[in-house]
Amino acid sequence: MIDGPRPIFVELADAIADDILVGTYPPNAQVPSTNELAAHHRINPATAGKALNRLVDEGLLVKRRGLGMFVADNAPELLRKRRLDDFHDQFIAPLRTEAQRLGISDPELHALLDKDHS
Repeated sequence: MIDGPRPIFVELADAIADDILVGTYPPNAQVPSTNELAAHHRINPATAGKALNRLVDEGLLVKRRGLGMFVADNAPELLRKRRLDDFHDQFIAPLRTEAQRLGISDPELHALLDKDHS
């Protein structure tokens, strides 16, 4: 169910993007229609359409006139690159900054990160 702090269309677009990334919707697969999404999530069809259009604008979905919306060929790679960039900006860069403030060397930081995997 879509019920978070962000607008519903953003939550839905992100949920579909997650499904693309994990392979639920592989490249060239058709995604549910606006009406199917609206019925499934009990939302306004305009909201579902806004989510799909957001993904089209991001280059993740393509419209095929009379057929529906399909996952773009490069969508998984595009999503992975965007999310890696976001991951770096949100987590890695602040982590390195804080490590520098604390005087933690790169080898010490790597050891700390590896410690979580043991």
